[in-house]
Amino acid sequence: MYKYEIIIYWSEEDEAFIAEVPELPGCAADGASYQEVLANVEKVIEEWIETATELGRPIPKPKGRLRYA
Repeated sequence: MYKYEIIIYWSEEDEAFIAEVPELPGCAADGASYQEVLANVEKVIEEWIETATELGRPIPKPKGRLRYA
């Protein structure tokens, strides 16, 4: 499992938790609970990396910041 920084916050506008991965542009997910959004964003990270690999794009190395889980 990759250890990218994940930022999770509650969005009143969306009425959902939002998770963003700053090191992977456009990589974000949402969910009704903290656990759901974390599971969703971990899946999206995998898909982001798979897609970047297929397209021959560079995959940033994790910077080793704290990751909340």
